[in-house]
Amino acid sequence: MLRVNDEIKIEDWELTEQFVRASGPGGQNVNKVATAVELRFEADRSPSLSAQVKARLKRLAGRRWTKDGALVIQCDETRSQSRNRDIARDRLAELIRKALVAPKRRIKTKPTYGSMQRRLKSKKERGEVKAMRGKVQRDD
Repeated sequence: MLRVNDEIKIEDWELTEQFVRASGPGGQNVNKVATAVELRFEADRSPSLSAQVKARLKRLAGRRWTKDGALVIQCDETRSQSRNRDIARDRLAELIRKALVAPKRRIKTKPTYGSMQRRLKSKKERGEVKAMRGKVQRDD
């Protein structure tokens, strides 16, 4: 069981771990031992997450979200299988914590009359400066 916070706990049946060979440095160890972990969380079928949280999680996950509604997290940072497993579980918990926070609604505001006047005045002044950059006419 993975504990995200006090209210949300992810059951073991929702998580699937698959160990594969990692890339990168490690010498002969890389060729022999499957240390990288691929953690699969069946988010769409999870009873512990609400529909809004699932939607935000899907947006946050991006490419890691599969067509069948699973979230796949890969980790091959260390040479230790257990450490990679812990890192992947921590990443999943952190992603779910981010999805729990509802974004604030943006309140539309109208610019003040004075700010619009100042903006137009500065644009007019800037245009006059640019107009003065033309060729100088000789008085003959």
